[in-house]
Amino acid sequence: MDKSLGEQTKETSWINILIFVAFVGVTLVVVFRASRNNKTAADYYAAGRSFSGGQNGTAIAGDYLSAASFLGITGAIAINGYDGFLYSIGFLVAWLVALLLVAELLRNTGRFTMADVLSFRLKQRPVRIAAATTTLVVCFFYLLAQMAGAGGLVSLLLGLDNGNKTGQAIVIAVVGVLMIVYVLIGGMKGTTWVQIIKACLLIVGAAIMTIIVLAMNGFNLSTLMDAAVQTSIDEGGAGAALLNPGAAYGKAPLDFISLALALVLGTAALPHVLMRFYTVPTAKEARKSVVWAIWLIGIFYIFTLVLGYGAAALIGKTAILAAPGGVNSAAPLLAFVVGGPILLGFISAVAFATILAVVAGLTITAAASFAHDIYSNVIVKGEPKPEMEVKVARRTVVVIGIVAIAGGILANGQNIAFLVALAFAIAASANLPTIIFSLFWKKFTTQGALWSMYGGLAAAIILIAFSPVVSGSEKAMIPGASFDWFPLANPGIVSIPLAFFLGWLGTVLDKNVENPRIQAEMEVRSLTGVGAEKAADH
Repeated sequence: MDKSLGEQTKETSWINILIFVAFVGVTLVVVFRASRNNKTAADYYAAGRSFSGGQNGTAIAGDYLSAASFLGITGAIAINGYDGFLYSIGFLVAWLVALLLVAELLRNTGRFTMADVLSFRLKQRPVRIAAATTTLVVCFFYLLAQMAGAGGLVSLLLGLDNGNKTGQAIVIAVVGVLMIVYVLIGGMKGTTWVQIIKACLLIVGAAIMTIIVLAMNGFNLSTLMDAAVQTSIDEGGAGAALLNPGAAYGKAPLDFISLALALVLGTAALPHVLMRFYTVPTAKEARKSVVWAIWLIGIFYIFTLVLGYGAAALIGKTAILAAPGGVNSAAPLLAFVVGGPILLGFISAVAFATILAVVAGLTITAAASFAHDIYSNVIVKGEPKPEMEVKVARRTVVVIGIVAIAGGILANGQNIAFLVALAFAIAASANLPTIIFSLFWKKFTTQGALWSMYGGLAAAIILIAFSPVVSGSEKAMIPGASFDWFPLANPGIVSIPLAFFLGWLGTVLDKNVENPRIQAEMEVRSLTGVGAEKAADH
């Protein structure tokens, strides 16, 4: 089976390419049409606030369901069973935090970026610089992981050999160039439509595979799980343990708790997710966006449960791990087994489209943060010409794209799991405490915000640098080195509480008191939305 799957992937790589080219062609037409109305900063950053809650919720799902969600979680369930599904639960529960604490208040208070909210009643210059710094760091590592992932997936999806680094580098460059074109021309509106199209394709593709897998097992989930257990027993694997907790985290419960904290709290503070709330006209639509996103993401994760156990039953752990893409190959291999080369081609193209849409969303967020927060409000002190700010954003897109391509090529073949973990850990540590304090604590000061953001950022980076994912094991990023004095793979359990503590400590030790009038105005605006369009003009 192993050999035939590999040969079939090579033989059908032209189908993958054709479907991917068709996707790119359609979305480029959409992006060009969307770009006609990009005249102001609000058009470029927030799509003119013209999307409905349903459209924005679909785009959020497209932004959030990255290649890791589709390929990684399916593979994790196929290999580890129950423990693999814990990722899905963590990612989904995170949206309740976003819905209850962040979405509506953020939409009411800010204009384009997270820094608009954080600097509303605090000192503009230092807080914007800190917020832009954390935003750019989170976006860069998330972007790097996606770009490096593009190179790693090429081996399986286009039938390239693992050793063909040149071919993989070319594909990373192609993804990067397409990303630059999308964001440069279409802005947030074009990027949003790409994400909506990609979300629909991904959910439809996963639904088709789910229905076929269930049909093969009499539409009985228990029968499917029994088949997965039987295949595992035949291979001398975990067997019935696939249905019980503990396969991946049984010996490291603290690792799981730390990862869960980062996933649940980090999602509500990811800059490219938060920026999506500004593309809707009202707070009501912002709430509606999150509800739509929760439904779509939740349905998709139920599909991954079926697909994961389907891969375990029909392919088996041995064949999955032996494939060029390793654990990430479970979904494409399952597509070939249940639907032949056409379904494999479709799923392969969707995997590429997934990477493309996510990197486009990250890029416009990073560009907006630099142009709006650093250039507009720090360098020219809030008095830029709107067209000049958009020009700076577009130039930033090109720079970020080039850096992402170079970083993706350099990181290709490396352990990229730590990059995603770092992005979530930084977002949860540096951004969320400051957002929560800014929205809900009247006495919060500029010093508290700076201590929380820089302290959380530094703690997350330092702890991951000295964790087992960077050194101390064969699977580490630097396998020969050993400076892993921090025992956990994710720093969330330490860095997140530390960031909250630093925000509190910096505030109680601060002798300066923030303007109570502006604080009261922010409270009214966050709860009612009155004057939201003029936010952060102080």
